[in-house]
Amino acid sequence: MTVVVDESSDSLRTFGAVVQALREHAGLSRVEFARRVRFSKHTVASVELGRRMPDVFFVERGEEATGNTGALRKASAHLVRQPGLASWFRRWAQLEAMAIALCTYECRMIPGLLQTEAYVRALSAAAVPPLNDEQIEERWAARAARQKLLRERPNTAFSFILEEHVFLRRTGGAEVMRGQIDHILEVAELRNVQIQVMPLVQETHTGLQGSIHLLETPENEWLAYNEGQKCGQLITDRKVVSVLQKRYASMRSQALTVPDSVSLLRRMRGDL
Repeated sequence: MTVVVDESSDSLRTFGAVVQALREHAGLSRVEFARRVRFSKHTVASVELGRRMPDVFFVERGEEATGNTGALRKASAHLVRQPGLASWFRRWAQLEAMAIALCTYECRMIPGLLQTEAYVRALSAAAVPPLNDEQIEERWAARAARQKLLRERPNTAFSFILEEHVFLRRTGGAEVMRGQIDHILEVAELRNVQIQVMPLVQETHTGLQGSIHLLETPENEWLAYNEGQKCGQLITDRKVVSVLQKRYASMRSQALTVPDSVSLLRRMRGDL
């Protein structure tokens, strides 16, 4: 997995040294440690030598293998500083970059993976507290980088369910929304992307408790993410994730079909 790192290589080398020290303190060879964290010994060597950014699974499994001291989690928190991404979202962004399936239900706004530059700037202009020009540029750059996943990972299945009212709100004005709908219609043509619209009038709706974000890892583990005002939570509890999966599956049947969603978007676009 490739992760943008905005820190010096010294940070990676320091983290690698911590991994090696904890591994050796636990009496584990590099081969044995690699088996426990389910990565190759070459990956472990690259991390220990400061040549590779560890992902969240390496960190979490490394913690378990070395006695759950918390040292790896604390050390890894200093590795990733991605301008434009909220601190509480960065861990999910890492997972997003390696997912083999990503499901997103959004009831508040167009999700970041589908936002246009004009839409991002409109959201940023209304932010409280206000953002400066550099922060707004960083926000757009971060979203643009994330959006490359849609085309650079053609074997990853992306599913989006969007509430009709996020378009009717016309965030940024009619021109911005026209461009936003055009962009979504273009993305909807990708073979690995499915976009559905939840109609404004829908008597049965299993997503009324809020947005849902789900992903499947390369190891076929399902995780969820929940975000609120100035906070975010990665959900790993299988029972909770299972409930959210069932809700999302129900919503896919309650939302408009993909062709009908495209037709609705085109009609809304024409009404702007």
